[in-house]
Amino acid sequence: MNVEEIKIEELDLDPANVRQHDDKNLAAIKSSLRRFGQQKPIVVDSKGVVIAGNGTLTAARSLGWDRIRIVRTQLEGSEATAYAIADNRTAELANWDDDALMQQLSALDLEDSALVEAAGFSATELEGMVDDLLGEKDIKEISIDEVKENCLFVTCENEGQLQSLFNELEERGLEVKLV
Repeated sequence: MNVEEIKIEELDLDPANVRQHDDKNLAAIKSSLRRFGQQKPIVVDSKGVVIAGNGTLTAARSLGWDRIRIVRTQLEGSEATAYAIADNRTAELANWDDDALMQQLSALDLEDSALVEAAGFSATELEGMVDDLLGEKDIKEISIDEVKENCLFVTCENEGQLQSLFNELEERGLEVKLV
C-alpha cells in the first residue's frame, strides 16, 4: 500500500456513492480532522475518483485543505463498487458497548470537552446516553434521613463520572444508593 499526498483538486467524489453525508455527519468529520488531522488515507481509483472517503474529502474541502493523503486501489468496476459498499456497511454492522463508550466519553469530557465533539458526539448526546444508562440501572435514591453508619459521600463532577463510580462500586458487591 503506497500512501501519496496529492492536491485535493485532482480528486472527484464518487457520483454513484451510496452513502449520504448530512450536515451533522460532515460537522463530526470536520471536527475530527481539525483536532486530529487526517489519520488514514482515502481510497481512490486510477482516475482519482474516491472509492472510500467521500465524507472525508468533502469535509477537507470545506476546511480549505488543498492537499490530502490517498491510496490508489487497483479494484475496478463491480469490485470497486462492492468494496465501496463494504467499507460503509462493515462499520454499520458493529455495535457500541454503551457502558464502555459512556465511560470513555465521560473521561474525555473531564479532560477536554472539545475531545467529545472531535470524537463525533455532542455534549447533549453524551448527557442523553448517561440519562439512558442511568435509567437502565436500578439506582436507588434515598433521602439524607435514611443514611446509616459506614456511609461514604462522594461528589462527582458530572453524571458520567457518577455513573462510572456507581457501576464500579456495584461490581465490587457494595450496596450503592444515590442521595
